[in-house]
Amino acid sequence: MSLFKARDWWSTKLGEKEEFDQGCLCVADVDNSGQDKIIVGSYMGYLRIFHPHPVKPGDDMQAEDLLLEVQLQEPILQVEVGKFVSGTEGLHLAVLHCRKLCVYAVSGTQGNVEHGNQYQIKLMYEHNLQRTACNMTYGPFGGVKGRDLICIQSMDGMLMLFEQESYAFGRFLPGFLLPGPLTYSSRTDSFITVSSCRQVESYKYQVLVFATDAEARQETVQKKLSSGKRLAVDWVLNIGEQALDICIVSFNQAVSSVFVLGERNLFCLKDNGQLRFMKKLDYSPSCFLPYCSVKEGTINTLVGNHSNVLNIYQDVTLKWAAQLPHVPVSVKVANIQNLKGVIVTLSENGHLQCSYLGTDPSFFQAPRIESKEVNYEEFNAEMKELQKIIREAMKTQDILPQSEKRRDLIVTAEVSPDLDAESKAIDSEVKAEVVPSVTVKVTVQSRVTAQKPNLSVCVQAPLAVTCDQFIFNDLEPDSSETVVLSVFLKGNFPPSELEGNCVVSCSALTELNPEGIPKVAQCKFKLPLRLICFPAQPSKSANHKITIDTNKPPISFLTIFPDFADPSEDDQANVLGFQFLTGSKITLLASKTSQRYRIQSDQLEDLWLITKELTLRLEEHFKKQNCKDFAYTFSGSIPLQEYFELIDRHFELRLNAEKFRELLSERAVQFRAIERRLLTRFKDKTPAPLQHLDTLLEGTFREVIALADAAEENQANMFQAFTKLKSATHLVIMLISLWQKLNADQIAIMEAAFLPLAEDTQELGWEETVDSAISSLLRTCLSKSSKEQALTLGGQLSMPKDTSRLKKNISLFCDRLAKGGRLSLSTESATQQVAAVPGGCSTIPESDLEERVVVPGSTATFTNHKHAAKQKSKPVKIDCHLPVSAAIQREPRISATELSGNSNCYKFKSQGSYLNHKMVFDTHTSRYRGSLTAVKN
Repeated sequence: MSLFKARDWWSTKLGEKEEFDQGCLCVADVDNSGQDKIIVGSYMGYLRIFHPHPVKPGDDMQAEDLLLEVQLQEPILQVEVGKFVSGTEGLHLAVLHCRKLCVYAVSGTQGNVEHGNQYQIKLMYEHNLQRTACNMTYGPFGGVKGRDLICIQSMDGMLMLFEQESYAFGRFLPGFLLPGPLTYSSRTDSFITVSSCRQVESYKYQVLVFATDAEARQETVQKKLSSGKRLAVDWVLNIGEQALDICIVSFNQAVSSVFVLGERNLFCLKDNGQLRFMKKLDYSPSCFLPYCSVKEGTINTLVGNHSNVLNIYQDVTLKWAAQLPHVPVSVKVANIQNLKGVIVTLSENGHLQCSYLGTDPSFFQAPRIESKEVNYEEFNAEMKELQKIIREAMKTQDILPQSEKRRDLIVTAEVSPDLDAESKAIDSEVKAEVVPSVTVKVTVQSRVTAQKPNLSVCVQAPLAVTCDQFIFNDLEPDSSETVVLSVFLKGNFPPSELEGNCVVSCSALTELNPEGIPKVAQCKFKLPLRLICFPAQPSKSANHKITIDTNKPPISFLTIFPDFADPSEDDQANVLGFQFLTGSKITLLASKTSQRYRIQSDQLEDLWLITKELTLRLEEHFKKQNCKDFAYTFSGSIPLQEYFELIDRHFELRLNAEKFRELLSERAVQFRAIERRLLTRFKDKTPAPLQHLDTLLEGTFREVIALADAAEENQANMFQAFTKLKSATHLVIMLISLWQKLNADQIAIMEAAFLPLAEDTQELGWEETVDSAISSLLRTCLSKSSKEQALTLGGQLSMPKDTSRLKKNISLFCDRLAKGGRLSLSTESATQQVAAVPGGCSTIPESDLEERVVVPGSTATFTNHKHAAKQKSKPVKIDCHLPVSAAIQREPRISATELSGNSNCYKFKSQGSYLNHKMVFDTHTSRYRGSLTAVKN
């Protein structure tokens, strides 16, 4: 038996299927007999009074322990004992219902037979409440002697005060939203509560008395009445979390304190609201009770939690922890049968227990084990055999558990190979004559009983589906459901992806889990290219062109694009035209002399879908041919300048959205101010001229409507720009991965950095998110030195002032990749990369010097391996983009001489040795970066 369990002294179970909460338990001498009784009220309306007697552990409750059990007509919210009846200082019982407050007198009649004493309750008075009650508190309000007054807090924030048999007044709490715990401090004569703003607030009783009456609140707000004062708070403390309970502690040996139990913290405050101490809890508390401590100047606190543990603190120090058989919702300390300090706990379902803290001696002794000699050779042989079995099991075991092989829930999607004969497009914004649609057949299969499966079909805007939500009836084991829907282009711009996703969720019932466990299954489907474009005449000229190199001869477009090419036209074997439904055209060309494909268009973002479709169809074609060495690369320049223009366009629309929001806020404030002026004029008893306020109101209203329309149009344009930006981002990621021959993991890192958001908002936009991600990569795996790794990024993401930093980081990202940097999330690989080379990337040996070409718009360089073998011991002539004489003026030991009168071609000489040029021109800083390396003559 554990030493840290609460010792059960007396316990019982109250009723069946009854519910209890924090205010349902009270411990007091309710019958004025000199001994504490336990009063319990339930939400089912039962009122019970107990006087426990000691029994042996495990015995049931004795019949005489229950003094009284009566069922009232309404649910009991709270029970309290105090001096509530005028003319006597005896204790009476106050019972709070939803719409009624009742005060009873509890009395007992001594029995003359073996049945014992007879107890009964007598209604002294009751108050019918006009508002729904939440909780109550009591005390000598205003310093009265010999009696207690009652204050009830309603659900709408009104404090109703009762002077025993009569109603005194009611006051509304300012800024009220939801009721919180309420208590009364007799030391300061004030009421303390926690508002929905998560603030502890204190209101003086005298301020409540002289404040404006609650019934005239609305009239007082509209008209400044001369009588009454505004209800003002005495002090406020922000605790940052919702409070579960409040308790006032005032003992002789301790200063008066206000204890507040929060959701994650325990606060102790002074009478003036200053924080004495705070204890952070590593569990979820359920109830608490401060009580007197034996140590002077300290306070003990009982804190129950949802882990069935009762913790005892002395200020902030944990002194004891006891295990309970239930989760307590209320805890009290009582003196019962001359036993002081009995802990009374009540659970939500009616488990009432009286316990004490302590330990019982354990008389259990472990039996002696017969000693025998140990054969170490047998043990070693058995250990080797077991290790062999473990190694074999680890080699052959599957990654997934055995039970997961047989999936309980399966969803499949089948896309029709042909477009719908009759389009199912609904409310499409595309201006084309015919907007095609394609049918998708989704099947949900269940091997177990599935309750109410919910199917969601998602496609990326501007694509849309005819119906995206389906709710089925319960599926029996080994049954299925099938739905048919259509996908079409709704927005007047091409999407960034031609993929959809089906997700089905349900509660599956099995033999092991008869109550049901949640199950989720999903699948992806690919939409045809014909859904958004159709064949068109190829265009000879275009603003943007990219070239893909392959290691296989070009394949005829009649073979890989049979749905777009016309077999009757031979010229379409090497040239093919596409036109989106939105109007833009793309041309695809295959070289007749080399192993290259060219994609060209007037818009950069339009190249993405055609390029992706080309690579997918080429891979599929060579896979059917059983060709495993097919590969394609990219050796051109990354179109960063065109990509930056799309970023600037999207960021400009975000700035416009912010301006529209500010203007709308200003006009709304102006509109409300004019409305208040007009209402004042209309309600005035002596009519006054409007002074063109109505004209100003109408003009402001029109401005608000115009600004709202402009903001809505800007929002649509921003979404369209973001879709184009995603398409261009996909294209840039693909080109960089082909250029640097990145693997799947590295491509995934790039996609996570450049495409972190499904859609951006003003609070969290694409620019700041991508800038933070790329900065993190530059600081870790692509860092040049350990100093860069030590740098820390900013904490909170916010909208930047411009895109210059983002564009600089993207250029630097390409430059680091060009110099040998590799993407990795492993800390060890990044550290090894920095340790290998001070510059963060591998050096270039002198014997393998290569000619490098600068990427337009960036500092990234491409290597031409054809000239690598020629750079050994000859003087090097470098063709620079700008004169380099300025770059070496600060180094007097090096001289540069022009060759053949060309100001861009130099040879370098220092102390009789020719120098190799390893400088790269940075277009952002307009400077050369690099070094000069000596070569032997």
